[in-house]
Amino acid sequence: MTVWPRFIRDLDTLPLTQKEKETLSAVTAYFPFRINEYYMGLIDWNDPADPIRRIVVPDIQEIDGIENFTAEDLDPSREYHYMVLPGLEHKYFTTAVILASNVCGGVCRFCFRKRLFMDRAVAELALDPDPAFSYIREHTEIQNVLITGGDPLMLPNHRLVRLLDGLARIDHVRYVRIGSKMPAWYPMRISEDAELLDVFKRFMSTGRQLYLMVHFNHPREITPEALHAIEMLRTAGVVLANQTPILKGVNDDPNTLAELFDRCTRAGVAPYYVFQDRPTAGNLPYAVPVEEAYTIVERAKARVSGLAKRVRFAMSHHLGKVEVAALTPEHVIIKFHQAADPENLGKILIFRRNPQAMWLDDYLEQGEVEDLSASECATFDD
Repeated sequence: MTVWPRFIRDLDTLPLTQKEKETLSAVTAYFPFRINEYYMGLIDWNDPADPIRRIVVPDIQEIDGIENFTAEDLDPSREYHYMVLPGLEHKYFTTAVILASNVCGGVCRFCFRKRLFMDRAVAELALDPDPAFSYIREHTEIQNVLITGGDPLMLPNHRLVRLLDGLARIDHVRYVRIGSKMPAWYPMRISEDAELLDVFKRFMSTGRQLYLMVHFNHPREITPEALHAIEMLRTAGVVLANQTPILKGVNDDPNTLAELFDRCTRAGVAPYYVFQDRPTAGNLPYAVPVEEAYTIVERAKARVSGLAKRVRFAMSHHLGKVEVAALTPEHVIIKFHQAADPENLGKILIFRRNPQAMWLDDYLEQGEVEDLSASECATFDD
């Protein structure tokens, strides 16, 4: 039997001062607020700087410059440009993305798809997956599908069955990923629903692998309840990997990030990506400059074993997924890990250092460096 979280959408129910509630109501009038009772219990309400609180409780700085926000500011990676059908994106040659839900176990303040929660943008959802299945069936280059949202694990099991069964009937789809923060938001969705695990096993019985791309942003989210859910998923044969943005006041510290990598690795969850926080409207108070973030990630990796340091530091730009590969005293080296234009795959971009840069666009506006010496190039550590 599926056990759903009990949600809280009203700031008045939080243990905040009346002044805090009045101030933050200006934020929730624009950007939605949502938390569940389990996750609320992870917050140290006596600490105004508590990192778990920061993940989910609004910050007044989110609405700085609100009068200048545009529709494009809510979709900085221009996902609409790659949407071939409602709820189906085909940006990278071998990968399709299905937006299956606009509901999560909470609302991260730094969410890059917060537009889905703001206007219930059903036009961006694959409410009927059959057209998506037809498109994928006709495009035999698509080898893998990412089901995301929102959080697909907020869907009822019968809708997950429909998605997974439909993909299992397409011969050239070899594996499927589900993006979910439910192991952090509300792990009981997994651990107390045997039917859900049977859904996953049924899909994998077709000879395909299922991956759950989880979103632990801070080591304190990896609770005993979360570890129990992880173990049940692993026992069922699901492979897990973790990704998180680097976030000011949450994990922008090498020791915290190293602990996150280590705890994930010990739990059998591979550290996969650390992302530069996308410049979505409202996200600036959570963003860390690119070069500072790179340094934090590298210092964290220096504190852990090889298994825990497999993580890549990347940006999901509209041109592709670019990895920040190295810094020299004068330059930043960026590599296309994925690319909307296949000709850019593996391409190296070299820019002058810019400590204020928050996104790839800040470097692109400077222009690439073309005259590096061979001796300096030899120092690059890719």
